[in-house]
Amino acid sequence: MIIEQEEKFKEVHSKIEGEITEQSFFNMFLKLYPDVWKKHKIMFSKFNRSKQFGQTIPLPKPEVSLRKEIRTYLLKLKKQS
Repeated sequence: MIIEQEEKFKEVHSKIEGEITEQSFFNMFLKLYPDVWKKHKIMFSKFNRSKQFGQTIPLPKPEVSLRKEIRTYLLKLKKQS
């Protein structure tokens, strides 16, 4: 995970009230950083359009990759506690 992303996750974490779940974290991230989310989706779309016929490179959908990063961040927090 890049440093900038971790800073964003820390900001999201500080804004969530109550129990922190993967879904609540995901929703708050989208709320706080719609521009980052939009860039992420555009990058995925451009990549999919650029693939040549017959050549597949597995790239997870934007939702899947963001949820994976969130899950990793939350596990890291849990281990620190």
